[in-house]
Amino acid sequence: MPISADDVDPAIAVRAVRHLAGRIGPREATGAAYARAARWVSAELSRLGYDVEQQRVDVPAGESWGVPVPAGRSVNVVAAPTGFDPTRPHLVVGAHLDTVPQAPGAEDNASGVGVVLAVAEAASRRSTRLPTVFVAFGAEEPRGDPEDHHYGSRRYVAQLGPQERAAVREMVSLDRVGVGDRVPVGSANGSDPVQRALLAAARRAGAAAVAESGQRSSDHWSFVRDGLPGARLGSTPYAGYHSAGDVPAVVSAAQLERVGRIVAEWLAPR
Repeated sequence: MPISADDVDPAIAVRAVRHLAGRIGPREATGAAYARAARWVSAELSRLGYDVEQQRVDVPAGESWGVPVPAGRSVNVVAAPTGFDPTRPHLVVGAHLDTVPQAPGAEDNASGVGVVLAVAEAASRRSTRLPTVFVAFGAEEPRGDPEDHHYGSRRYVAQLGPQERAAVREMVSLDRVGVGDRVPVGSANGSDPVQRALLAAARRAGAAAVAESGQRSSDHWSFVRDGLPGARLGSTPYAGYHSAGDVPAVVSAAQLERVGRIVAEWLAPR
């Protein structure tokens, strides 16, 4: 049976936000808490029947939002359907798992990871228009100047061979998706096909959305800058951004539901 907006359970996303931000807390990309979070996400996706791997990401030392951070190793958690052939056409849905050192990261970005898990659960029991890879990216947060971030997604794109690159039909990054009452749908430049497809999915899903351009501050930019199609969901401003105030209470279950509905409709056969 094809996936639809009604198949996504927002309670899965809410539980993930509470676990990642409420129990694990700040998840700097090279630290023990990040490794714990990556193991938890890996276990959740494995339980759903996906083939899961942890892809190594080497990260330099730097300064993350005013806090010195060490060089070290992070990981991308990559989940693919059983029997997946990366040289065949497919979609990528991703969200970064790391935080700046001082933030529990409920909105930034347990919200995105939570919706990824909720959509992955729905996709595990429904058909999508193309096979879909779900990724929790490491080391998205800045470690210095504006170019010194997105290490996990850059690593993911860099390891793709020519046939695998050609097979990536569309990518969407879920980043800060739990605040507000409209879902920002961002393109890296002007309007593009992925953004338009997501806006159309929002209309079908009955989810309020707003188009944004010039959105390059999330993992979709690693794909777009390398010639691959991608867009972003999320980015509504909020008071707790990159601070100790980014706790589960700032995240709206209704907004998580809107985003899950949009992604499911975007994945649906049509």
